Amino acid sequence: MSGWKKGLLFVGDILILYGALAGALLVRYGAGKLGASYATHRGPFLPVFLVFLLTFYLLDLYHLRTFLTSLVLFRAVTLAVVIAGVVSMGAFYLFPDYFLLTPKTNLALFAGLILLLAYGWRALLRARFRASAVPVVFVGTSPRITEIAEEVKRSPHLGYRIAHHFETLDTGSENTLKTLAETKGLALLVVDPSLARDEETARKLYRIIPYEVNVVPLSEFYEAVFEKVPLEDLSEEWFIENISPRRPFYDRIKRILDVALGIALFVILIPLSLLTALAVALTSRGGALYRAERAGKAGHPFILNKFRTMKNGAGGPLWTEENDMRITPVGRFLRATHLDEVPQLWNIIRGDISFTGPRPENVGLVREYEKFPHYAMRHVVKPGLTGWAQINYRPSKSLDEAYEKLKYDLYYVKNRSVFLDLLIILKTVKYIFTNHS
Repeated sequence: MSGWKKGLLFVGDILILYGALAGALLVRYGAGKLGASYATHRGPFLPVFLVFLLTFYLLDLYHLRTFLTSLVLFRAVTLAVVIAGVVSMGAFYLFPDYFLLTPKTNLALFAGLILLLAYGWRALLRARFRASAVPVVFVGTSPRITEIAEEVKRSPHLGYRIAHHFETLDTGSENTLKTLAETKGLALLVVDPSLARDEETARKLYRIIPYEVNVVPLSEFYEAVFEKVPLEDLSEEWFIENISPRRPFYDRIKRILDVALGIALFVILIPLSLLTALAVALTSRGGALYRAERAGKAGHPFILNKFRTMKNGAGGPLWTEENDMRITPVGRFLRATHLDEVPQLWNIIRGDISFTGPRPENVGLVREYEKFPHYAMRHVVKPGLTGWAQINYRPSKSLDEAYEKLKYDLYYVKNRSVFLDLLIILKTVKYIFTNHS
């Protein structure tokens, strides 16, 4: 879903939260006491608003997949409201001195109104996106055009419809485009960059712009639809234009947050880490820590620390396989709960990795992955404890799956920001507690 659509959804949800609170108090106390009751409840309910918004994000209510059908949408909204309502109720009882309220009835009315309004708001937008779909014309022969077209047809709620597809842009197709712009409201022309570099084609595209047609590269439109990059179509020129190896302000802020949060979590988790180390040492032969060489920023190797989850000295493939016999019983638990990754906090504090970024790969696997086009661009940034690929794609067990994850990693490298890092961390919370095999 495009950024402005997510923004529209988010702003609508904020208005819905305030409206639902007013509606609940109106039903409970009547119009005469609405002002006083609203003033009493508004402050204590602000953390509740935050809980609902975070839950909506974690359960993909700002992602296009939940708009696929009315049933999928209703299930997602219902689950989000139930979870947020339960968490909010618990907060009211756990922290009574802060909230000074125990609003069982008010919270139930509030949640019920949120369910109706949040679903209705999304159903309305879904219908609106479908009805006002932007006509799109493709120019080029890239297989990614077929991939995008299939996704657009499968997901009309994206708000696009395929108006035409030209393999090349000759005089006839240029005239057709002008006619489409004048009579059919053509608004978006998606062009294969290899064609745009041709002088004659560029001139034709230039002449179409005054017809109020936005001309965008295929890679940009692909990113908007899939939130990954079309790796097969990217040239060295694209990376020169789109990848910033240094972002001083962002890099500084990220490092400060890494150190502060890393130290805090490291100290908090010391007792749990000691128990985990003891469990590993007592249940299988060998040390508690597993120290492995990984590829870091610019491809420089470093030693990554994890709690050992496999039998000591176990060989075998570099990928972890399903029902892998090398994993110990305690190791399976540690992997399922991600407790095996706690020692990586030390790597974060040292500066080897960050909280967010492409996952640090085994140097042996890196030699395999270097066959992929532009794989080195993954190392423009520090690797991370979690990343965009991890929350959008399953753990890779083959070269094909690793190739697919690279598309998400390069999307992160291009679009990295404090806001995207925050979204990744929030989504990782959901990832930890759900099945992602």
